[in-house]
Amino acid sequence: MSAVRSLRKLGRAALLGPSPRHALPDAIEHVAKAHRAHHPGADLDILRRAYVLAESSHRGQTRKSGEPYITHPLAVTLILAELGAETTTLTASLLHDTVEDTEVTLEQVRAEFGEEVGYLVDGVTKLEKVDYGAAAESETFRKMLVATGNDVRVMSIKLADRLHNMRTLGVMRPEKQARIARVTRDVLVPLAERLGVQALKTELEDLVFAVLHPEEYDRTRELIREHNAGADPLAGIAESVRAVLRDADIAAEVLIRPRHFLSVHRARAKRGELGSCDFGRLLILVAENADCYAVLGELHTCFTPMMSEFKDFIAVPKFNLYQSLHTAVADTGGRVAEVLVRTHRMHRVAEAGVIALGDPHRTSGAPGSDPAGEAAAADDGRADPTRPGWLERLLEWQSHAPDPDTFWAELRDDLAQDREITVFCTDPGGPGRTAALHLPAGATCVDAAYARYGAAGHALVGARVDGRLAALGTVLSDGDSLQLLMAPEGTSGPSPQWLEHARTPTARIAIRTWLDACAEDVEGGERPEGAGGEVRREARSAAAREPGSPPAAVPYGPDRAVRARERPAAVAGLPGAPVRLARCCTPVPPDAVVGFAVRGGAVTAHREGCPTVGRMTAAGRETVAVRWQDSGAGCRVTLHAESLSRPHLLADLTEAIAAEGAAVVSAEVEPPREHRVRHTYTLRLEDAGELPRLMRAMREVPGVYDVVRAARPQL
Repeated sequence: MSAVRSLRKLGRAALLGPSPRHALPDAIEHVAKAHRAHHPGADLDILRRAYVLAESSHRGQTRKSGEPYITHPLAVTLILAELGAETTTLTASLLHDTVEDTEVTLEQVRAEFGEEVGYLVDGVTKLEKVDYGAAAESETFRKMLVATGNDVRVMSIKLADRLHNMRTLGVMRPEKQARIARVTRDVLVPLAERLGVQALKTELEDLVFAVLHPEEYDRTRELIREHNAGADPLAGIAESVRAVLRDADIAAEVLIRPRHFLSVHRARAKRGELGSCDFGRLLILVAENADCYAVLGELHTCFTPMMSEFKDFIAVPKFNLYQSLHTAVADTGGRVAEVLVRTHRMHRVAEAGVIALGDPHRTSGAPGSDPAGEAAAADDGRADPTRPGWLERLLEWQSHAPDPDTFWAELRDDLAQDREITVFCTDPGGPGRTAALHLPAGATCVDAAYARYGAAGHALVGARVDGRLAALGTVLSDGDSLQLLMAPEGTSGPSPQWLEHARTPTARIAIRTWLDACAEDVEGGERPEGAGGEVRREARSAAAREPGSPPAAVPYGPDRAVRARERPAAVAGLPGAPVRLARCCTPVPPDAVVGFAVRGGAVTAHREGCPTVGRMTAAGRETVAVRWQDSGAGCRVTLHAESLSRPHLLADLTEAIAAEGAAVVSAEVEPPREHRVRHTYTLRLEDAGELPRLMRAMREVPGVYDVVRAARPQL
């Protein structure tokens, strides 16, 4: 009801029109009061001028509720002022709908209020449906996120804007309420969480809960009403805590912090029936970091601690800047209270997140600087806390999203990852080349490769986690030491199975792009270089792999690194046309071959029995004569070894291949099925004539019952 009363007051003040020149309008007096509470020396003249422009440009416009439209930017600005936003943010907030909904231009905003205000207003201005159609919403969010990468105040204004719109959502049709609530749940709430703005996040969650789950919301509201009708046992525990801290001479403020609606609902779903102490938590605020641990010591000494509930987010802050000690204690009566312990500065950052950090472009000591915000940044240990790692990753992958649907789907999935880990990746090049990779929880070695090397992550062929060889799909843990084994550039590429291991949009988009390019080239009779995957020898027994696990590349070490040799020489009937050997059927002498002209004036040679030949001939493609040239050059071939599963089979096969002088480019072992296993080798031979002898030698390995040439599946 307080939000409704404030809205009505804003409406009445706005109807009175602007105040005399240079006087502070009555309509923004409450904004000015909230702003002065955080920034006593703030210059309010720019706010007056912004309000005058906003009020005059929106005059005559009304919201669906019937209120004057100016009440919306005023309410959004009040939300931000109460959270401690600085003057530039409030100025842009007052003007945030002028360019979108009135005759005011962006150039006018920049001319009258400066480039920073213009940038913020532009960042939150929606793209027109007339220009973008159904993609307008997703492209608007993409635009806002890119703008947020340069200035997080853009998203601060958007979050406050969505909060006020959610507060007044009841005037819209039910289906539109549901659509807006779902986008808020999937995108805006996670963004508020990641930016640390808990005050906005919790209210948005409750508003979404009421729209999307009205029955559960009503039941939760009734539970809270019944609880509030009686005495709160937390009050007695809080008084006991105050007495303990007074005796210990620790200055602290002990408050009862009620759970919000969705938090109560989640607690009930997790624990069943709620106890009388489950509707809130104790919040203890102190002056210094050391006082937090002093409080913790007294609590665990004078009460019975529930150690399973203890978490130290001061020593290890969350990735959204959140810091606090969490614990739970029981009093002599057995009543258990959850407790949060933090400094006043930590509490401000926990509530307002990046809004508490102020202007991200401000330098220390500059006019209007915020010492508390600067302290938050310094204590957190980040070079730039307003540009966190998750935002850097998001900005990177969104630039490669091929279309709005992909961006929108990947954005929702990315934001659903609510925890972050850090792994330490050491380049194979030598000591001193270690990079800290910040990844979402659940990330794998595949994700780490693309986070570390971008598109060059295609060359991943193996990994060591904490010094031990690991499958590419290994899920990484916080603090892992990682070494990525990479093939020479252009000699390896991802398989479709990698998509099963990829958790990050960066990896998924890069893999899909590569696979799509492969599919196009196979349709044209060729495949991008690197489809085989050059790897390094470091033998690993297939018996060590768990049954049912996906195929994984077997790495080989530097002592057997394969160097590129010439391929079998073939000449086409087109003078001067270079010949490429098709990857789908890997022809080698003396195979009968036929060619097709492809892009760039080259000719791709296929074995005559290759399915691609029949398909392309049926499509009307003309063949080109190709013959082998007697040059004695080596060849590259892929073989499948079908065998019965037994220990040391991989080692025996590798030894037989080495004895015939063939170099292993890559090897892959599929999981055993009914005691049968398939080994796939891509090999280089000095002379194509050695192939029959090599295949015989592999068949003679105990347990191997067939060795055949590979034919790439048709896409």
